[in-house]
Amino acid sequence: MKQTIIVLVVLAATLFGNATFAQDEAPVSSTPRWVSEKGYWVAETNIHTPKKSIVRFYNNDHVLVYSEKVEGVVLKLQRRKVKMNLKKVLETSLIAWEAKQKASENEGWVANTLNLKEK
Repeated sequence: MKQTIIVLVVLAATLFGNATFAQDEAPVSSTPRWVSEKGYWVAETNIHTPKKSIVRFYNNDHVLVYSEKVEGVVLKLQRRKVKMNLKKVLETSLIAWEAKQKASENEGWVANTLNLKEK
């Protein structure tokens, strides 16, 4: 009887010991590839005029670094390719903003990256 109690106590200690080690590990958080660590972008659209959008790019300090009006095409923001291209424009605009510390506007970076034809 004593041996079974000792075996149960040792077994319980090893089980709970392993459980505490498993909890000590940091949880792995996976962020999508289209999310930049340097800033973020916001797209404004209207349901009545879906072919007109304004895309604004901000750094992590919430400072506007670039904005562009996109006309003549519906931005399909649920598509991964569009998100990756907007991330690319964000990082380009952040580099330009760091050089001159002034927000630029409507230079066609979004249209060129998304292969939109200007009308």
